[in-house]
Amino acid sequence: MDRNPSPPSSEAEEEGDAVGNTVYSKHWLFSILTRLIEVISPEKTEPTVSPGGIQTELDEEMENDICKVWDMSMDEDVALFLQEFNAPDIFMGVFAKSKCPRLTEICVGILGNMACFQDICMSISKDENLGQVLLQRLCDSDSPTLLETSRLLLTCLSQPEVANVWVERIQENPSVYDCVCFIMSSSTNVELLVKVGEVVDKLFDLDEELMLNWIKNGTCCSVEPSGDDSPEKLPDFKIVPCVLEAAKQVRSDNPEGLDVYMHILQLLTTVDEGIQAIVQAPDGGKETWNLLYDLVCHELCQPDDPPIIVQEQKTVLASILSVLSAMFASQTEQEYTKMRKSKLSFFSVYMPLIGSLIRILQYMEGCGKRSVDNSKESEQQETGRADLNEEDFHLKILKDICCELLSNMLQELTKENMLEGLQQGHLNEQTCSCAFQNLLPLYFASVESFLEVLREADQTLADNLEKRFPSLKVHA
Repeated sequence: MDRNPSPPSSEAEEEGDAVGNTVYSKHWLFSILTRLIEVISPEKTEPTVSPGGIQTELDEEMENDICKVWDMSMDEDVALFLQEFNAPDIFMGVFAKSKCPRLTEICVGILGNMACFQDICMSISKDENLGQVLLQRLCDSDSPTLLETSRLLLTCLSQPEVANVWVERIQENPSVYDCVCFIMSSSTNVELLVKVGEVVDKLFDLDEELMLNWIKNGTCCSVEPSGDDSPEKLPDFKIVPCVLEAAKQVRSDNPEGLDVYMHILQLLTTVDEGIQAIVQAPDGGKETWNLLYDLVCHELCQPDDPPIIVQEQKTVLASILSVLSAMFASQTEQEYTKMRKSKLSFFSVYMPLIGSLIRILQYMEGCGKRSVDNSKESEQQETGRADLNEEDFHLKILKDICCELLSNMLQELTKENMLEGLQQGHLNEQTCSCAFQNLLPLYFASVESFLEVLREADQTLADNLEKRFPSLKVHA
């Protein structure tokens, strides 16, 4: 079925029957809640019930009515009415007894709308039984139900007053890790993957201890979300491969989703255990490196893109480059670091990345000039200035990360690498000037090391760069 039908527009028939300031009828809403109780009643027997007497499908009229309640629950007065008449308890009964996926989805969705209001969210969150039942919905086999459950969790985690309640609850429920990893590693539903990614991103941002536990985690005995009655132990999930698999699924269809998963990887690199989980994977971090390398060198901020593209992609680029920088700086003995010691491998793997880093810096210079012009035009617009400052802040973060990685990579270049880079066009006077302009004076030692090797490969280019940057000549 398509999206929910529109809410009923008829006014309340009796005086005093309206819900708050709305035109919705209390009597009508109460009748739907009553019918909902009847739907899950074991005594009810209709053709659409299972052998155990529980309805497995909704009739069209009931589905339309309960979907109207779903839409109406976005109104605070309606949400408060539902709360007053113990709708969450009724939904608990649905979750416990219903075998109808559509009904479960709608009920979770209504709770999600109700949770958008602070007082109701606090009430829902403090109900320990309801909280546990909702977390169990993450093991559901129905994608729409999983989507609504993830939305509800994200809504609660986004409210500071109750976020810690959910973090602690999730910490104490190991099956959440397994179910989330199962979704990330196996689902092809992009909308679901994005929402689950947002939940994981929020959890890691809120609680480092939880993130550390998930990094170290294997699986506990949990039930595979298969929908049958026979429990099966899930595979031994590791967080990094699951995040990578989800990122691959969303990369083409959902740029915002890719941004979310790249930020999850970036958060993992903020702790040593996370970096080790990436670079000490069975493939030595090769899969992570290859995905991020491919995004930077072949997909994001490409030569045929307008420079302004860096504004649109600044957050995802910052996350990706931050992870690449952490991997590059790691002192592990994995396969990808061994490639650094091979001249041929270094050129084929790293030189295109150096070229991409310089291109990003070039594009940022173009955006910087555009920003100055824009700020002059909007000098009297307070909101415009605030937005500009935020843009500048995110671009500065991207520039800092980009420069750090570029400086580290330039120090690894040999004369042979330099000659190949010059021949292939990754390095020339324009690109080197851009690199020097951004790296100096903070990364003077790196630039000086690069220039020393460049003299062996192309003395004329080295001399020209020294003329452009006199401070280098003084120290030569």
